[in-house]
Amino acid sequence: MENENLQAVLEAVMARLFVPLEASGRHVHITKEQAMALFGHGLTPKRPLSQPGQYLANERVTLVGPKGQFENVAVLGPERPEGQAEISLTDGKTLGITPALRLSGDVKGTPGAVLRGPRGQVKLEQGVICAKRHIHLTPETAKRMGVKDRQDVKLQVYTQRPLVFDAVTVRVSDKFADFVHLDYDEANACGFQNGDLGRILTEGD
Repeated sequence: MENENLQAVLEAVMARLFVPLEASGRHVHITKEQAMALFGHGLTPKRPLSQPGQYLANERVTLVGPKGQFENVAVLGPERPEGQAEISLTDGKTLGITPALRLSGDVKGTPGAVLRGPRGQVKLEQGVICAKRHIHLTPETAKRMGVKDRQDVKLQVYTQRPLVFDAVTVRVSDKFADFVHLDYDEANACGFQNGDLGRILTEGD
């Protein structure tokens, strides 16, 4: 019982100081109309993701650029109002596309690409981005950590190759779960492994 109590206290302290890290690979978001064009039906959930209501779909696409393509690219649901492809800067070199560094959903004026599915293809006139590294927080966690929505912070990551990421954008919503999202370039740079943690640095750190 004593060990269980100690473990509970330790987990509570960790939750107050640290945020779990996640690595996000290349993926796309599509509209209902695009899903019909690509697959002949809407998206079907395969498994839930860390953010409430979000899921990995059973469906996959081929992402095509001017110089190359990636097959079997993950599609995340649910469907969105506008299509979007999130790739790393390294992916962009393979595709022949220079993705815009943006937060998810901010696609105005970004490069386009082609999505191919088993039933057809869709041309994205815009929407290819490299997701700006960010932290999802609930309002309660954000208040406790002294940060606000859209604030840029420094983040110490405790990984195999520890480093400090600058310009990490805080995103706050009661629809979020607490997670840091890095792309694969960033995850590889710090030697990320599942279960690794990050800590928002304050002025005195």
